[in-house]
Amino acid sequence: MSDTHAESVRYVRDTMLPEQPPPATEVGVLGWMRESLFSTWLNAILTVLSVLFIYYVLSGILPWVFQSVWYAGSLDECRQIMKETWGETHGHACWAVIRDRWLQLLYGFYPPYPAYPDANVGAPPAGWWLPAYFRPNLAFVLLIVALAPVLFDTVSRKLLVVTAAYPFLMPWLMWGGSLWVPVGVALGFVILFAVVKYGSVRLGSLAAIITGVAAMLVWWGVLLGPFAGVMDQILPIALPTVESREFGGFMLALLIGIVAIGLSLPIGIVLALGRRSDLLIIKSLCVGFIELIRGVPLITLLFVASVLLNYFMPPGTDFDIIMRVMIMVTVFASAYMAEVIRGGLAALPKGQYEGADSLGLDYWQAQRLVIMPQALKISIPGIVSTFIGVFKDTTLVSIIGLLDPIGLSQGIRANQEWNGIYWELFAFIALLFFIFCFGMSRYSMYLERKLQRENR
Repeated sequence: MSDTHAESVRYVRDTMLPEQPPPATEVGVLGWMRESLFSTWLNAILTVLSVLFIYYVLSGILPWVFQSVWYAGSLDECRQIMKETWGETHGHACWAVIRDRWLQLLYGFYPPYPAYPDANVGAPPAGWWLPAYFRPNLAFVLLIVALAPVLFDTVSRKLLVVTAAYPFLMPWLMWGGSLWVPVGVALGFVILFAVVKYGSVRLGSLAAIITGVAAMLVWWGVLLGPFAGVMDQILPIALPTVESREFGGFMLALLIGIVAIGLSLPIGIVLALGRRSDLLIIKSLCVGFIELIRGVPLITLLFVASVLLNYFMPPGTDFDIIMRVMIMVTVFASAYMAEVIRGGLAALPKGQYEGADSLGLDYWQAQRLVIMPQALKISIPGIVSTFIGVFKDTTLVSIIGLLDPIGLSQGIRANQEWNGIYWELFAFIALLFFIFCFGMSRYSMYLERKLQRENR
């Protein structure tokens, strides 16, 4: 073969082609649609059917939401306005009932100005500085401030002072009365902490806990009343009392849900540890409590709180109905929380327990530093699901006569002006519950992602 022929034929390219943009159907929105929605003929059919279904649903919902009446004094007036505006067509909402009764749905019959002594007579005098519903609104704002350092590590730890004080401030703001009563209740926990901390060296841990609990109960049962009376004479600080029968609306559901959620987690942890204990008496008591409560519907416990609990109290005892409901809902949530946390403890490998023992940690140190943080991390989805379920179950209190949003909606529909209206009230109530439940679920997902990144 000649040299000229060898130079004219090349089998290997000695230059690179310039880069070309990818096809338009492979990237961007079109690429995503082709890959996710129309990748196969079955997916294409399902996509078209889904679009038609969404169109059918939105064509009914959007006019009902946006082509609606906001200003009317009754359902009949709403219907008259609809007929004049859109003719004989159907599917238009009467949001005027929400505009007319939204404060009642939120606060029930809680007085707008409970800090003013003559609130039941009429509006407060000109210049009165407290806005409407100041106390429940302030309690809600303080709740957000108290939860911020617990839920987010970027928030200043100084706000933990508000977190510690909130369980005692909230009842005082909501029910009123002397400030020294919640202060005295807080001092009971201070006494318990002091006795356990300084008495464990001489008495031992178990004896110090028993002594501290006894001292706390004596303080609450015997000395709290005289202490509050003396302090009221020295420095009277009080808010006008609001009766529990005036509580209602979404405020009542939020109040019961917050108390049940806040107390059920620590009680559930104790019950879960007790169920896994080697001490027969403690284990039997915890197992019996958990199985008994989990085997009874919540509505039955609420009827017990409403009707039967007073039969077990001393004669003449006036046990607040809302407090009884809070106790029963908390007990119910604690039993389910105990099983969720027990599942997290059982999921830990045995090496974690052995590792804690090898470090020389005692039982409580091992639980606090090694075991419980990992168990709670594993149990986050179950814990949040239990929280959401408890919050939604607060609507059951309407069956025993408490005026939660569902109970108030029945009263509103019984009114002659709004008799016959349904969907608007239930849609508004559903929106309120969805906001809080969706927020809890989003936070749990955020917390799971955060903990996964920190462990990498």
